[in-house]
Parts: sequence; C-alpha cells; structure tokens
Amino acid sequence: AGRGKRGYGDAVVSNGMLAELLARAAEAEDGHRRRALRRAGRAAMLWPEEAADLDRAGRPLTELRAVGPWVADRIRRWLDDPPDVPDPPEARRGFMTMAEARRILAAHPSAPRARADLQMHTTWSDGTVSIEEMVARSAALGREFVAITDHSVGLPIAGGMDEATLLRQGVEIDRLNTDGGRPRILRSIEMNLSPEGQGDMDPGILGGLDLVLGAFHSQLRRTEDQTERYLAAVRNPTVHVLAHPRGRRWGSRPGLRADWPRVFAAAAEAGTALEIDAFPDRQDLQVELLELAREAGAWISIGSDAHTPEELDHLELGEAAALRAGMPHVRVLNLRSTDEVLAWAAAKRERV
Repeated sequence: AGRGKRGYGDAVVSNGMLAELLARAAEAEDGHRRRALRRAGRAAMLWPEEAADLDRAGRPLTELRAVGPWVADRIRRWLDDPPDVPDPPEARRGFMTMAEARRILAAHPSAPRARADLQMHTTWSDGTVSIEEMVARSAALGREFVAITDHSVGLPIAGGMDEATLLRQGVEIDRLNTDGGRPRILRSIEMNLSPEGQGDMDPGILGGLDLVLGAFHSQLRRTEDQTERYLAAVRNPTVHVLAHPRGRRWGSRPGLRADWPRVFAAAAEAGTALEIDAFPDRQDLQVELLELAREAGAWISIGSDAHTPEELDHLELGEAAALRAGMPHVRVLNLRSTDEVLAWAAAKRERV
C-alpha cells in the first residue's frame, strides 16, 4: 500500500534536491557518515526513479543505489517534511538527474533517438574493457555506429596513445568493421589540447581518422575569461568536435568562463561541433549554454564518455539536454546516419 499524504503535493522533493541536501548534510558529518552521505548524493543523480515515488508506493528507499538504512531514514524525513533547499553552489548547479532525463524523453515519444555514441574509451587508454566489448554493449543499446575516442599522447595519466599506437588501434578497428554484424566503428581520438588550443598529435596521422575530438584537460580551475583559448580550439583545423567544453565536474569544479555567444558563433563559422558530454558528473555543455549554441547555429555531438560498458547508458542525459534546449535535429550528429556524419567530417577537412 502507498503511504498516502506525506508532504508530497506541490512540495515533492526531487532527486536533484535530494542530491543537494545529501551533499550539504555530508559537510556537517565526519568519517563514515560523511562518506555515506556523499556517495548517496552522487548516486541520487543516477537513480532511475524519483525517491519520492518509491516512498509514496511504500517501497523501501534502500532499493536505491548507495542508500542504506541510516541514509534512507534521513531521506524519508526530508520527504515527510520538505525543507527549503538552498541554491546549489556553482559546481553543483545546472545538472540533470537520470529520472528527470527519462521524463523528458518519455514526453517526446516521436523525437528521434540517438543512432550513435560519439565518445567512449577502451583499454587502449583508460577504459576498462576492449573495443569489442564496448561495441557489443552499444549494439545492445541499439546504436548504429560509435566513435572510439581513446586519449592522445599528451595525457599520460589516462594512458594516452602516441601516433604508432593509434595506427595499431586503427588496424584492430578495421578488422572489427570487416567482420560486420555490429555497429560501425569510427576511427577517432580524444586529442588533448593545450591551453592555447593546439593539439598534440601529428596532423597527417589525424587526417586518416574519421572523427577528431579535441579537449582541454589542464588549467581547468582558472577564473579569468578564457574566450581566446576557446576561439583557438574551435578554429583548430584538425578538430571536428570540442569535447566537454567547460571542463566542469559535479561538486568539484564549476568549469571555465568565456564569452560563450562569441565562442559558439566562431564554432558555427568553423563548422566545429560542440559536445554534450553525457557523463553524469560532466553534463557539459549544459542546457543554458546549449540554448546559446542553438541560437548561434552550431553543430552538436553527444557522447557518453563511457569508460565501462555500464556507463554507455548515460547517453540519455545528453539526449534529454538536447531536447530541452530545443536543438534542431538536423544539427545533432548523433541523429544523422553514419554516411552523413562521415561526409560532414570530410567536408570540414576539405574546407580547411
């Protein structure tokens, strides 16, 4: 039986609100209690159902990931007596929960769904499984093609590949594509960009790839305007997609600042796509900036940034963000066919 009237009504405490309440509660605790609250706060972003709905249905909150009896009791008290939830700090602001994303997708049943996942990692850099295993899981999720985007040499902490390793990986991808019976695999890379927007790989080698993502991985906590860095990146002739543009991480760093309308206009002019990195801690670009990218006429690429097969499911967060921002379907690469994306990438190279 359900729990009846228990403070729900218009004051339902959403998973996003619970994530913030749990994060703040952790700051007031020590030791294992702090760790338990922090784990639950991060997990709340990925709970597939609203905790309030579970509680209303009389189901135990311990069904939810990272929720034990003590944390469940804390959550239930918030559900019974909804508190005022303070605005989150910038590093936790503007993130979507999985439950929210699935509501958005369910509300648009006729909207096209992603045919591709355009960022994922394997044991060729810092992923946990092989290309074949990531592709098999992608096939089960209905993907028609995927981009394998392991890191480049300039990111040794992530096992970045040099040019010779990238070429060896290409041989394996060609073999897997020849075997057939699975999503088409694009030969790709997540190339490390310097703070000046320059890549770290031989342009001649990059020219043999299907898709090149460029990403900043250093000096991501700077607070001064970074517009010039971004203009250089989107104008870099070897880059097709600017990956996780702001470099933000939930609860850790708010991301870089820039004159975004100017950056997005330059990206549209250069034909460089902007990524929605759908990894839950990133969600970068977020909806408010995606709306500016839409107005600028920029292309969008969505990647799960998965490092394990299970993380491939996170692509839904990126799909929902694109829908909420009103991004035209024709400018989302994941909604185009394999041949259309390859033609788009080749045309960008030819213009350069």
